[in-house]
Amino acid sequence: MSSPSFRRHDSEGPVARPSSIPEPSYAERARTLVHREHIGSLSTLSRKQPGWPFGSVMPYAVDSQGQPIFLISTMAVHTQNLLQDPRASLLITQSPPWTGGIEGRREGDPLGMARVTLMGRVSRVPKEELPWVRERYLAGYENARYWVDFDDFAFYWMDIVDVYFVGGFGMMGWITAEEYYRAEPDPLADVAAGILQHMNTDHADSLILLAKVFGNIAAEEAVMTSVDRLGFQLRLKTGEQVYGTRIPFIREVRTPQEARTVLVEMVRQARETVSR
Repeated sequence: MSSPSFRRHDSEGPVARPSSIPEPSYAERARTLVHREHIGSLSTLSRKQPGWPFGSVMPYAVDSQGQPIFLISTMAVHTQNLLQDPRASLLITQSPPWTGGIEGRREGDPLGMARVTLMGRVSRVPKEELPWVRERYLAGYENARYWVDFDDFAFYWMDIVDVYFVGGFGMMGWITAEEYYRAEPDPLADVAAGILQHMNTDHADSLILLAKVFGNIAAEEAVMTSVDRLGFQLRLKTGEQVYGTRIPFIREVRTPQEARTVLVEMVRQARETVSR
């Protein structure tokens, strides 16, 4: 697999990202993001204003290869656009991390969050594929049972032709459709939000300590913005400066229990290091 192209926004501030730190490929990150989120922005080519993009909020499900599935009505403008020209793109953005606090709010710079744009052609799901497509979609959208059998609604899916991934400030690149389809979601994808909430709410001081010992960065504030089988991403603040850095796990994890064990070990090692 070829390495993704890489650019850095120098104007966005420093990004600590040593090349020696192991991390998932862009294709794996994109598959994970598509798997974890459930709503995107679908852009179609306008029938009313030829050549102009038309954006719509779009709930979706995914098949085993990460191909988006939509349940849409012929009454909707986006469906009418697709019936004329099947080319479309689906923008999916990472939900802001839970930062804890008294109000239990979600915060974060949206430009620092991961996002992926899937470009492809949207077509109606063939009749022979409908049973499992219907089951998968309704498993995530129970309320859709109220309108799934209306005559104007039907299932469509996107055949992906290209993918563009942005992992936050300084991380971006194109992914081929083949790379995307071959990749698998991270094993922590379904529990990552809970890990972030727990660490940011209950262990903010430990995150500052981990950044100091394992990232060699002295920070006043630290927020865990993502976590995967190989490590986690931190957003750090010192004075008026904001940094992003990645901290590798001391060994790969594949379950919530393994992640908890490794994090406890790393915090203990960090405390022992600073106490010497």
